Amino acid sequence: MSQDSTAVVADAGRKLAGRRRREIVAVLLFSGGPIFESSIPLSVFGIDRQDAGVPRYRLLVCAGEDGPLRTTGGLELTAPYGLEAIARAGTVVVPAWRSITSPPPPEALDALRLAHEEGARIVGLCTGAFVLAAAGLLDGRPATTHWMYAPTLAKRYPSVHVDPRELFVDDGDVLTSAGTAAGIDLCLHIVRTDHGSEAAGALARRLVVPPRRTGGQERYLDRSLPEEIGADPLAEVVAWALEHLHEQFDVETLAARAYMSRRTFDRRFRSLTGSAPLQWLITQRVLQAQRLLETSDYSVDEVAGRCGFRSPVALRGHFRRQLGSSPAAYRSAYRARRPQADVAQVSEISGGPVPHQRTPQPHRAAAALAAAGPTVTELYAPGRVLREHA
Repeated sequence: MSQDSTAVVADAGRKLAGRRRREIVAVLLFSGGPIFESSIPLSVFGIDRQDAGVPRYRLLVCAGEDGPLRTTGGLELTAPYGLEAIARAGTVVVPAWRSITSPPPPEALDALRLAHEEGARIVGLCTGAFVLAAAGLLDGRPATTHWMYAPTLAKRYPSVHVDPRELFVDDGDVLTSAGTAAGIDLCLHIVRTDHGSEAAGALARRLVVPPRRTGGQERYLDRSLPEEIGADPLAEVVAWALEHLHEQFDVETLAARAYMSRRTFDRRFRSLTGSAPLQWLITQRVLQAQRLLETSDYSVDEVAGRCGFRSPVALRGHFRRQLGSSPAAYRSAYRARRPQADVAQVSEISGGPVPHQRTPQPHRAAAALAAAGPTVTELYAPGRVLREHA
C-alpha cells in the first residue's frame, strides 16, 4: 500500500472515528469470492424488514481491491464503495476469502486494522477468518472457520486458538463463523446481540431458517482413517471392527485379532491414525448410531444394542459428549427425509437381522476403511454447544 493511500484511509478513519455506529455495516468484497457467503450479510443487513419488527441496518458494499469483482459462480458484482467507506462503519464483515493460499491485499488489511483500532466490530465468515488472521486481528483469540481449512489456519497462524467444532465464535469485537451456512448463524447472532431475540427471531422467520442452532461443525468433521493404513496389517482388524459394530467387543479383542499386546496395539494404532483405539471405537459406534437414527425406525434402546453399546445410558452419554445432543433430540430435529421405497426397506430391515455391510475380502480392507467416515448430506445437524463470548 502506498503512503498516499495509507494516509487517505488513516485520515478518513480519524475524522469519523467518533461517529462509528454498529448499525452501519460494511461488507468487504473481493474478486473470486463465493457468491453464497457474499450474499449472507447482504441478505441479513441490506434489506429493510422494519415491517417485521427488525430494526434497519445501513449497508455499505465495499470493494476490497481494484478491478471487477467476479464471484466463483461467474457473476460480476459492482461495489458502490471502496475501502475508504470502512471508516464509517461500526461493523465490518469479510465473507469467505477466495483462496487460502492467496495473501489478502495489504490495503485491505491496513483498513481492517484501523477500523478495529477505532472500535469497529470485525466479522469473518467462513474462510474470511484467514483475512482477519493475516491482519493480526485473531492473535491470541479463539476463532473458527470451515472445518476443512481449520488445520491450515491453526498451522499458519499458531497464535490463533482455532476450534473447528464451533458454528461461530464471538470474542467481543472480533467474530468468526464456520463454513458456508454458519455465516447465517453468526449474522443472526449479531442481530440478536444488537436488538434482542425477538428481532433475530423475526428475521429468521423471514429467511426461513432456525433462529438459533444448538450445534456446531462436529457432525461434519471427517473422522475417516488415513489412506496409509490400507497397506498396514491393522487394516484387516479395523475392517473387522467396522463390520461388527453391532457386537459388544473392546480394544482387547482388537489387539488379540492383531496378534499384539494391548500396549503394542495402542501404540501402533495411535501412530497410524492419530487417535487412541478406544476413542476411535466409541466414535465409530456413535457414527453408526447417527446413521440408524437418521435412516431407521429403531427405538433408541434398539439403536444402542445395534451399535454395540452395553446400554441405552451408555449411548446417550457418549452421544451427548460427542455431539452435544441426545439421540432422541437428534432424530427429532434432523432425521433424513426418505423416499417411500426407502421407508419400506427400513421397515423390512427392522424386523430382520442386524443391518451391516458385507464382510470385505482382504484386498478390500482399504476400501472398507475409506467408508468408515460419516456420510454427511444434511445442512443442519447438531454438534457442540455454541461458544458465545459476551
